[in-house]
Amino acid sequence: MLWLGHQQDDIAETMLMRLARGSGTSGLAAPRPVHSFPNGREHVRPLLALKRAEIEEALRACGVPWREDTTNRGEKYFRNKLRNRVLPAWKRASERDALAGAARSRELLDEDDSALEAWVDGLAPLTPGGALKLERIAGVPRAVARRALHRWLLVQPAVGRLSRRGFDNLLSMVLTGSDSRQSIGAKGFAVLRGNWLRYVKATR
Repeated sequence: MLWLGHQQDDIAETMLMRLARGSGTSGLAAPRPVHSFPNGREHVRPLLALKRAEIEEALRACGVPWREDTTNRGEKYFRNKLRNRVLPAWKRASERDALAGAARSRELLDEDDSALEAWVDGLAPLTPGGALKLERIAGVPRAVARRALHRWLLVQPAVGRLSRRGFDNLLSMVLTGSDSRQSIGAKGFAVLRGNWLRYVKATR
């Protein structure tokens, strides 16, 4: 178990970074209070309800010196640019507690993300052999079908990472439901036949 010191400023920075790259609820709900990994490791963040300034003030009151990484003041990295340029202007322009607002949004997004994951769990769209059974996701909202397809890709070890365009094309193929196939990765195809989506290795 790893304990981390992320706080509300980190929530706002992470949210703005992920908005810039087009993340969905799963990405925008980070950083989470407890993040469990498949290998059993856990990241725990007990300070997410506090702002950085509040933590600094509490440490000073206890006589604990604050240590600042000098790289935080630079602008080499995107997060630093947001921290030093964007967040101060954003907080001033909002005329409200913007950090608390971002933290609240993170909580709501996390709830929505968990609900969608539970919906997919209930559908059980994957077979033990790693095929996606299309009748299990027929008629569901696009967001639910998207998650089911993500799960299918995760159990295809030879596929690797798809581009956003490649994934969207594959999702459209699944939602259309017509027999077809799409090259995914360098070693095979996503093949839709009948009511099933399977990964088929390319033959040489």
